[in-house]
Amino acid sequence: MDPNVTTSEAPETKLHFLDYWRIIRLRRSLILVVFLLCVMTSTLLTIWLPKQYSSMVRIQVEKDNPEVPMAEVRQTSTGTDPYFLTTQFKIIESYSILTNVIEKLRLNEKLAQQNGYTRWNMDETFDYLSKRISVEQTRMTSLIEISVRNPDPQLAADIVNGIADAYRDARLEAWKATRGGGISSLSNRLDQVQKDLDQADKDLSSLRVKLQIGETDNGPMSSTIESEFLREWAHDEVMAAADFDIYSNILATLKSIPADKRGAELATAYPGHSDPELSEYAIRLASAKDRMVQANNDLGTNNPSYKSIQSFLANAQRDYDTKVERIMDGIQKRVEEDKANLEIISNRMSAIKQERNDLATTYIPYYSLKSKLETLKRDRDFLMTRLLVEQTEKEQPMANIVVVRDPGRKEARAVSPKSTVIIPLGIIVGLVVGLGLAFFIEYLDTSVKTIDDVERALQAPVLGVIPQNVGVILDEGRESPHAEAYRVLRTNLLFSRKNENWNTISVLSGGAGEGKSTTIFNLATIFAQNGQRVLVVDSDLRRPTLHKILHVSNTMGLTDYLLKQRSLEEVIQKTKVPTLDFLASGKLPSSSMSILGSPQMKEAIQELKRRYDFIFFDSPPLLGISDASVLASEMDMVLQVIQYRRYPQPMTLRAKQMILKVGGNLVGIVLNNINMSQDESYYYYSGYYEYQSQQKDRTVVEVNEAAKPAKIEIEQKY
Repeated sequence: MDPNVTTSEAPETKLHFLDYWRIIRLRRSLILVVFLLCVMTSTLLTIWLPKQYSSMVRIQVEKDNPEVPMAEVRQTSTGTDPYFLTTQFKIIESYSILTNVIEKLRLNEKLAQQNGYTRWNMDETFDYLSKRISVEQTRMTSLIEISVRNPDPQLAADIVNGIADAYRDARLEAWKATRGGGISSLSNRLDQVQKDLDQADKDLSSLRVKLQIGETDNGPMSSTIESEFLREWAHDEVMAAADFDIYSNILATLKSIPADKRGAELATAYPGHSDPELSEYAIRLASAKDRMVQANNDLGTNNPSYKSIQSFLANAQRDYDTKVERIMDGIQKRVEEDKANLEIISNRMSAIKQERNDLATTYIPYYSLKSKLETLKRDRDFLMTRLLVEQTEKEQPMANIVVVRDPGRKEARAVSPKSTVIIPLGIIVGLVVGLGLAFFIEYLDTSVKTIDDVERALQAPVLGVIPQNVGVILDEGRESPHAEAYRVLRTNLLFSRKNENWNTISVLSGGAGEGKSTTIFNLATIFAQNGQRVLVVDSDLRRPTLHKILHVSNTMGLTDYLLKQRSLEEVIQKTKVPTLDFLASGKLPSSSMSILGSPQMKEAIQELKRRYDFIFFDSPPLLGISDASVLASEMDMVLQVIQYRRYPQPMTLRAKQMILKVGGNLVGIVLNNINMSQDESYYYYSGYYEYQSQQKDRTVVEVNEAAKPAKIEIEQKY
């Protein structure tokens, strides 16, 4: 890890369950003192604070819909509008409503006398009263609850009933003040629309007579020029333009050909043309040319027969050329005729379009006026309907805008001080503050708690986070909920490998019981399940454990091979994973305690590197035993396992320094035994594992108890 990188401060973390109990036990005096102080304070508050009574009234409030909504006839809403109720809350608490109640009940004198004064002004009374009023919606209903707190229960009931009455009177007065104005506006608007409608109908009748349009005519423009006639003219125009283009192109092509070659190219330039006379002239010309060639070879130029053949050739050539010129003249004439025909059709179409434009200009005022007339009719019908609705509504009583369902009573309930709330709250606060203070003191210590603690103290990256209660993946299967943690560790380890030839890995720990044996075996299993040939070597010669995980014998193993008592094939054992092999530690003679540092060990490592893709070496703890340091110096990569909240940071730092001192290649740290469900520092690691655990629980919950596999109990080392 780059020492120049600034590591962020470690976030506040939760503790392990066992640490909770340890902290509570150590800080019990502090927790008890804080707890008693909070309980005593809450008890004294219930005695000293003056009693307050609360009186409540429930009212039902209906919407006062707009008098003249310019839309469809209003429909009764079937749901509660939260915005409407919130608005009514503010109106009930408004200055105009409360000052009305204050004047009516003379609250400026009564409330002032309760607080040791003679009389308050209106603003002072309003400020005092507004702080003791609560307005809220009754749950799952459209009712409004108005509550008032006061030391006098009778006065509390009078105030809350006065507020309900003042609000109801204000709503009724506001509704009455708005009635009538809308009806008058509707009537005036209806009269104006009716006048506009009569004038538009009169103007339309005059224009219809002027343009000679019948009542049932769909449109004069469609009777002047039929659509079918227009389509025929348009089709003729297209066909004439196509013929003109075809023969114009043929004529241009033929003119571009030299005159003496036009006859030969005529069939290509003028496809589809067939002239028997031209074919006959072409045959005569070809025959004359053949005879002329023969005469040149057999007869002299002064021979009479030669001159006769020469004259015949000249006549045949003249006739052929004349025929070609006639064809050219015919094409030229066809082009001129097509051009004239196209001009005639185009002129006619232009005249037709002009006639349609003139007709459209003439009849636009008629159709515009007719559309306006239809719009005025719709407006008149709508206004008549709305006027009828408003006139009917005006005659109906509106006293049900605000209905008092449950008036306030003088038997108001005591609301403060609430001994049933304050005392339990004091108990809870005492416990929380006491525990929080104890945990805060614990937070100030320097033990390993988070990834940031490790990376800041050891200056090494954390490659994996292993959750609590991890089992043996070889027994749990590939889909074990804990397997993903080791897959992440495997991926990070491979990315940290700087040389592809590095394949010997040792997992070390500073102290005993940090879980390095389980970590190395599960990590090797993940490598093997990925298709790589893996060997696990139990090089913890003093207290071997891996053979207990595999339920195999430890009678022979690494020591037998190093002492030349067994061959490598004899000591390597197979597992149920085809690509995973195991080499037990074997029995260690007392005379061979330093065998891990022997030349035989180095030769064995080189031999295993040639045979396997990856070799994992288990080892004893670093502190107190030299075997781990010797083994670390021979490994390509070293991982240091640190158990969560087990040893202080100085101990883990000392272990790291020992690895580096002997030349070990420390690639990263593995945090083990993390309680992810309780420690929020690792919460983001736990999502996948929890999901996998849930899936596994759904599968296993129906399994018969007799079919459950027995747990593997591994003896705690050191």
